[in-house]
Parts: sequence; structure tokens; C-alpha cells
Amino acid sequence: VEIWNLVFMQFNRDSSGKMTPLPSPSIDTGMGLERIACALQGVASNYDTDLFRPIIEEAARLAGVSYGHTDEVDTSLRILADHSRAAMFLIDDGVVPGNESRGYVLRKILRRAIRHGKMLGREEPFIFTLTSLVAELMQEAYPELLKSREYAARVVRFEEEKFSATLSQGMSLLDDLFRSLEESGQRTVPGGELFRLYDTYGFPFDLAREISDERGYLVDERGFQSDLEKQRTRARASWKGGEVEVRGIYRSLAGRGLKTEFTGYTTLQDVEGTVLAILVGDEEVERLAEGTGGEVVLDRTPFYAESGGQVGDQGTIQNDLVSAEVLDTYSPVGGLRVHRVKILHGSLQVGDKVTSSVDVQRRSAIIRNHTATHLLHAALRETLGEHVKQRGSLVAPDRLRFDFSHYKGLTDWEIRRIEERVNEKIRDNIQVTVEIKDLDEAVNAGAMALFGEKYDQQVRVVSVPGWSMELCGGTHVKRTGDISVFKIISESSISSGVRRIEALTGERAIERFLEDEETLRELAERLHVGRDQLPSTVLRLNEELREASREIERLRLKLAQKESADAAGEAREVAGIRVIARRVDNVDRNSLRQLADQIRGRLGSGVVVLGTSEEGKVSLVVMVTPDLTDRIAANGLIRPIARIVGGGGGGRPEMAEAGGKDPDRLEEALESVYGLIEELRGADAT
Repeated sequence: VEIWNLVFMQFNRDSSGKMTPLPSPSIDTGMGLERIACALQGVASNYDTDLFRPIIEEAARLAGVSYGHTDEVDTSLRILADHSRAAMFLIDDGVVPGNESRGYVLRKILRRAIRHGKMLGREEPFIFTLTSLVAELMQEAYPELLKSREYAARVVRFEEEKFSATLSQGMSLLDDLFRSLEESGQRTVPGGELFRLYDTYGFPFDLAREISDERGYLVDERGFQSDLEKQRTRARASWKGGEVEVRGIYRSLAGRGLKTEFTGYTTLQDVEGTVLAILVGDEEVERLAEGTGGEVVLDRTPFYAESGGQVGDQGTIQNDLVSAEVLDTYSPVGGLRVHRVKILHGSLQVGDKVTSSVDVQRRSAIIRNHTATHLLHAALRETLGEHVKQRGSLVAPDRLRFDFSHYKGLTDWEIRRIEERVNEKIRDNIQVTVEIKDLDEAVNAGAMALFGEKYDQQVRVVSVPGWSMELCGGTHVKRTGDISVFKIISESSISSGVRRIEALTGERAIERFLEDEETLRELAERLHVGRDQLPSTVLRLNEELREASREIERLRLKLAQKESADAAGEAREVAGIRVIARRVDNVDRNSLRQLADQIRGRLGSGVVVLGTSEEGKVSLVVMVTPDLTDRIAANGLIRPIARIVGGGGGGRPEMAEAGGKDPDRLEEALESVYGLIEELRGADAT
């Protein structure tokens, strides 16, 4: 029995196989806590130690099963114990379920645990109680777990509730897929189908692969990855913005030692400098003529280059003979600042002495927003918890945008609380300090650093004493009072586990307050009520509108029922099966489903296919009476019909639904039903 192992590291082997002695030989010890506990407690498995056994027994109690009787149940209970423990530690470390990096690892293990909980027959969320138990069991060695126990339970429960619906739907679709493969004699699940499950329904590929393996099917992983890469390529192609591409010409300039001294932390106006290089496209040129544009590199500049979410500065570069407008500033290579310019008059040449000035009004708006993002970050962590981490930002003159890790949408109270705390710090008019510190010293002092970001050994620390301390190369106000006022205008989800807040400061925020005031005045005037009565009036009108919509839908359904009352008599006989395929107008998908079910009931035995179109979208429903599902499956019939209208769908043998985006071909799709059934019955006969 291996308790631990030792690896003696003495040599470095290069690509040719040659081994050279290491300057500092070492011994790596691999010794697991579980294996030591297993040996000391005299048990046969890590899962029988007191590290795991209490969690396993609690999981068994909650699931209503017994441990130690069947391999299948024992495996699921062990997975629940192991994964709930891992989840507790990950969440305590600031990780939230997401689609990237550590967040994806957490999401994957939680979803696997959720599935095994359902395999044990437990439908309600319960893994969150296991994470709380982990915190209690491990509190002596890890007392910090108790502080994050309640938060971890909320995160896990939210993920359980959210994924349960996805899992149920995905399992149903997978079952349909397995039946279809069984009927056709295939043993490999197509990658395209797995990608559809992932892309349309959010069903994880890893889980689909595990289930397929349990059912004895191979999976076409290459096909899945191919479709996934195509989607990523499409997303990249449609994405606007991002980092400036590091072109060869920039590397060439940096390789020649060209560097730009930045004065813009302290001096914004009339900064003297020399033109080092001029670029047009990927070529260096000697001059830019009046009316043309290009990129200019100076030896000294006050213009801040886009970085850390803060947009680049704008302004002017000029001398007695030339005036150029600076449209943007960026730093494609460290130390090199590039100005995108348009020559307003005169011409600019390499070697010219020029004077640079930043658009001060625009910069002032930017620095207000940048310092406000720091105040916002601290308010989010105070209100929501220390798990909140920055995931991205945009600091522009007209607004700020802040992306952060959090597992659910913010409540109205939380948004108001965050807004109040930021404005409180603005009113306190705290002096903003900037210091250059050693990286380790800054982090140990509590400075916030972006996860995954690379920093130099010497870093710039921007602090609002008593409230915020962050590593930041951006520009900021001197005192928080310079921000004037802060207003959140939206809060939304941009991806799983990542939220986004957009906000305004200064004049833009005041403008927004005035606009809101005008909107309230106009609403009150139009509705003939006082402003204090607006909320109750809007609620009443909204309820009246909902009731009117329900009544319209009831009337639409009645109209459709009248129109289809004699539909059973219109059924065509196809290969011994009664078939109805028709278009129904003025109904939504729910009404279409109800109508199809009613016609199927009148038909007794047969196939019903109904279609409708609304606002450029097609809805289809197929229903088959129980006596025919072994010969005609609704989920098999609907796919070729849906393809004609440019869509897809699925369902069960007795009922399937689909959507499409080509309403002009709806009649063609419905007419194809008769031929498809003829083909299916003919294939059965042979």
C-alpha cells in the first residue's frame, strides 16, 4: 500500500534526450492527507475515513438510501461527498460557477454532483447542505470556512435550482437521441447533436459524454469540438473592440528602441516632444499631408494610452506649421505609445518638434468615471461579499461599465445600497492617493489585483483611504468629491456567474436625473394622476393589459377551434394512417399545442401536424396517437419538416415541437408531411 511517494529530481532532460545535472537537486514528496488518515484509522478506503464518512452518511440520509449495499449507490454518494467538499473550498477561495477558468471547474463538479443526486432519487436541492457540513467538519484546520458557509450554501443552491431544469430537459432530449440511434443501429452519438444540446439548451458536453458512456455509446468529440470552434470563430468575427493587434511594424519600432515618456499623470497641456515615427497602415512614412491620417509616435506625450479598461486620450499635436487632431491613443507594445491622428492643416514630418495637449474636459470626465469604478468595486464587495472580483471594465468619458463575479442578479435594495455607499464616499471628499510600491508589499497591504493580470515588480497603487486600494495604472481625480454624483443606470448578466453594472457620474448623471424627472412629469400628466400615484396606476394598467391579452388569446383559440372543428373529417388517408397537416393563423405556440391535442383527441387514431407563423418566425407541433408511436414517432417526423422552414426541434414519440425562420415555406413544409409518412411506412414494409 502506497502511503506517499518521493521523487528525486536530479537532472534536466532536453528535447534531444540529453540529461544535465540540476543546479539545485531536490526531493518532491507526494503525501495526501486522506491516505495518512486511511492508514492511521485502519480503514480500507479514503472514503471510509472521518474526512468523508460523515458527509457520505448525511448525503445518504438526505437521499433516502443506504451506503455500502450497491456499487452504483456508493459511487454516487462518494461523488457527492468529494464534490461538495471541493465546492466549499473553491467558493471560499472566491470562485463562483462560470464558463471560464476556475469558475468552469466549479460549475462542472457541481453539475456532476447534481446529476448523481438525481440518480439517487433526490429531486430537490440538497448539495448546499453538504457544503455547510464540510465547513463544520473542517473548521478546526480551516476556520475561515465558517465565515463563507452561508454564502457558499446560497451559491450552490442557486446553481442546483438553475441546473435542475437544464438537466431534466437535456436528459429527455438525450433519451430521444439514444432511441433514435438504437433504431438506426448506430453506436456513436453525433458531435453535431451534442453541440446542439450544449449550444441551445446549455447541457454540458462532459456530462453528455459520461451519460453516453454509461449507456454504451461512443461520442463524436471531434465533431463537437469542430462545431464549438466554428461558433467561437463566428463570435470573434462579430466582436468589436478589444486590444490593438500587435502588428509587425510595432514590434519593429520597439526593437529599434523607440520609447515614449508619459507625462500625463501630472502634465496635460503644452508638452514638448519630437516625432519619432509616422505610420500609414503597415508602412513607415516620412510625412503626413493635410487632410490625411495615420499613426504618430512621439518621444514625450501627455496622452494616456488605452489600458485597464480606460479609453485612450484625445486632443491636439501642433506647432507653427501643422495642427493634428489626436483621435485615439494606444500602446500596442510596452513602452511605445501610438497616436492615431488626422492632419487638419499643414504637414507633419519625422523629426518635427511639436507641442501636445490633451482634451482636458474629456479627460476630466474619464478620471471621474475611473475613480468611481474603484468606489463601486469596494461597495460591491461590502454589499455582496468578498467573492466579488472584477472581470472587466470600460472607463469612457460618457459612462462607466463594470463587470464582476456574482452568481445572481442584484435586488433593488442591493443596487440602491451600492449607489448610496458610493455617493457617501463622494460626499466625504476623500483625498485619492497614488504610491509606487513593491508588488508583494502592495498585495500584502490589501491592494486588489486583477486575477490573471501580469504586473511588474514595481506597481502603482491607487487608494481611497479607508475604502479602496487597487493596483492601477489609470488616471484618477484628486479627491472623491470631484466625481460630484454617481448613478447606476443598469444591472444585467453578461455570462453565467458574471454581472455588469453601467453607471454615470458628474454632468452625465445630473442630465440623467433631469431626464428621469421630465419622464415622470410627462407620465403623470398623460395619466392624469399625481406623481405619488404613478406606481399604483402603472400596476393597475399593467394588470388590465394582461387581462386584455388573456382575453384576446382566449378569443383567438375559440376562433381557431371553430375553424378546426371539422378538421378530423378532412384527414387524408396515407398508408392506412389518418393524417391532418394544416396551417392555423392568429395563435401562439401554447394555443397551437392545445389545438393539436384537441384535434388528436377527435381523430381517435392518426397524426396531427399544425403550423403557424408570427413576426417572421415559424412554430410547428406534431402529435401522434399512442397506438401509432411504434410506427410513426413525432420527434422523428418533425426534424425533416422543420428543416424546410430553416429550423430544428425535438420532443417525444407522441409529441414534438419545432421552430423555424422561413415562414414563406410553411405551406411547403406542411404539404411534405404526407410524403414523409408514405416514405416511413414504405421503409417499415421493406
